[in-house]
Amino acid sequence: MPLHIQPPPRAPVEDHRQVPLRLERATVVIGLINNMPDSALEGTEVQFKRLLAAASGERVVRLCLASMPEVPRGPEARAMIADLYWSLEQLWAQAPDAIIVTGTEPKTAALSDEPYWQRLVELIEYADANLISSVWSCLAAHAAVLHLDGIARNRLAAKRFGVFDQRVIFEDALTKELGANIRIPHSRWNNLPADALSAANYRVLTQSVEGDADLFIKRRRSLLVFFQGHPEYEVRTLLKEYQRDVGRFISGEYQEYPQLPVGYFNPEALTIVWEFERRLRAGELAHPLAAFPFRALAASIQAAWLAPAEQIYQNWLSLIISRKSAT
Repeated sequence: MPLHIQPPPRAPVEDHRQVPLRLERATVVIGLINNMPDSALEGTEVQFKRLLAAASGERVVRLCLASMPEVPRGPEARAMIADLYWSLEQLWAQAPDAIIVTGTEPKTAALSDEPYWQRLVELIEYADANLISSVWSCLAAHAAVLHLDGIARNRLAAKRFGVFDQRVIFEDALTKELGANIRIPHSRWNNLPADALSAANYRVLTQSVEGDADLFIKRRRSLLVFFQGHPEYEVRTLLKEYQRDVGRFISGEYQEYPQLPVGYFNPEALTIVWEFERRLRAGELAHPLAAFPFRALAASIQAAWLAPAEQIYQNWLSLIISRKSAT
């Protein structure tokens, strides 16, 4: 599969003389602005690499990795970024066709108080003014909508955690070949009100049965694409998150036992999960973290979202190529 990871240039930006990759008309050049916390940095990179490779088909996709420098990092993550990631200045010098921007774990009550907020605002404006399209994932979608139209997210009573049914409610180039219904993973505590999005001229393309917007877009100077869910998730991503939260309960960090991911485990796996919880609460496990039934649960997962996720990104790449060829 023709996905090429482009190493960052070693010369300073002003001395970098190679022809921008975007000038290769048969190639899609994408910058992945990976802002996830250190613990999820490499995993998120792997998820998007897999998804873009699967969606690329016969196209050549060149991927440049970057991150906002204001996101707090530990020494290991900083070293990895310095070695393998492009600076934003280097990335803009290459004039990519599109970017994908992930969120990060917020540390303040208001997104606008985060240390990276001003950089994120600059990123939103740059992408809209200079790129063919951009994708804003989960918290990055919430931040972009807040900046562009002042739409604030609402705190949910319970975490949206699991794989949820979505209805395709508008035909669009991005929903081509999806059919009427798809399933997409979600993992979030906040939600953007769909009526407020529609009133601000966002087009909601896929929506849950509860009325939550999943995939939505806005056409400004460029095409802005937003996901509240995580189509990029790999088969075991939600399982790893659930295992992490169970570990936090065992350590005492969480007072309540974590909720199960909705629509993710089959009936046999649910029986395994409930039995583990029963034995844990009964004090029957000498080493509860080691006893977590990860392998048995992983073997049960049917990843129904992989095909629609690949189709959405395949449609997105086709749209970029089409607009690039028209210029």
